[in-house]
Amino acid sequence: MDYKNIIHSDPTVMMGKPVIKGTRITVEHILAELTSGMDISDIVEAHPSFDTNKLRAAIAYALNLLRNKEA
Repeated sequence: MDYKNIIHSDPTVMMGKPVIKGTRITVEHILAELTSGMDISDIVEAHPSFDTNKLRAAIAYALNLLRNKEA
């Protein structure tokens, strides 16, 4: 998945943490919600401006970071 048009990082937004573009919801927050037991449909319901593609982009972004750190 190409997350580059969905995930955005700006030093003036959420201290530069990666967010879903056009929101202040961080990738970290999405992962925390998943870890707490929420599934994708729960998260979409909690954040009406989201769709499954945006959530998958957040997961893809995190996966890419992990893969690059392990290399």
